[in-house]
Amino acid sequence: MILLEVENVVKQFAGHLALDNVNLTVPENSVYGLLGPNGAGKTTLIRIINCITAPDSGEVRLNGKRLTPKDVEKIGYLPEERGLYKKMKVGEQALYLAQLKGMTKPDALKALKYWFEKFEIQAWWDKKVEELSKGMAQKVQFITTILHEPKLLIFDEPFSGFDPVNADLIKKEILNLREKGATIIFSTHNMESVEELCENISLVNQAKIVLQGNVAEIRSSHTTNKFVLRSKTAISEIGYELFSQTSKNGLFESVIKKEKAETNNFLLEKLMCQTEIFSFEELLPSMNDIFIKTVRK
Repeated sequence: MILLEVENVVKQFAGHLALDNVNLTVPENSVYGLLGPNGAGKTTLIRIINCITAPDSGEVRLNGKRLTPKDVEKIGYLPEERGLYKKMKVGEQALYLAQLKGMTKPDALKALKYWFEKFEIQAWWDKKVEELSKGMAQKVQFITTILHEPKLLIFDEPFSGFDPVNADLIKKEILNLREKGATIIFSTHNMESVEELCENISLVNQAKIVLQGNVAEIRSSHTTNKFVLRSKTAISEIGYELFSQTSKNGLFESVIKKEKAETNNFLLEKLMCQTEIFSFEELLPSMNDIFIKTVRK
């Protein structure tokens, strides 16, 4: 099932083309990566999905129906530039934002109590936002984003400002939200997080989608036919390009490139004649490598 569809969306600002016939579909109950360099058009697209601005042409559909401002109640949006009121108390502000999303005060208080206890931040309730560190404030805004249990969540650089422990905490919560039925659009420059969290991605560059699809399939399509071999002894020349060979913890690790037409089994047969093999895996390019290569192209 498709939750969100963006069809032929175009947006210009004072002669600058921000989005040029952008199309994407976000499957229900998935984590979808929206990637791209600065100024590519990602934030403009996110603002259109949130009905903050409207496309010049094209259409956005939620659950098969044209998106309307009323649908914003079904969306949770965590922007890259955080927007908490610095002089308000944390609890007062969280309660206010929850009610803006349609929650009753009793329901909001109950949900806030659960999340504040889960994140161990009960002591922050009566503190002003300006008293919190950046990471603390982002925890609060994360909670206010997900509190009303929206069907669609949009996180723009959600790990910015977090230390590794808290970044891991938020990653786990994002996956838990997906398990509970949420659909998540995840925008980031951290390609390791993309590989870890996202099933599908769209890469935007200069207002256009330049790469789109399943993360595993994209990585496989950019294969270099290089393989990492871990063996008991070093290997000698076997008619293949040997990029490196190192010894570590009693094993030899070699990087080999084979011909495209040859099967993995054929290569393994040659290698097994020389040494005992402990592991053999394809060395696929990272999403970071693919991102850079695609954008430069």
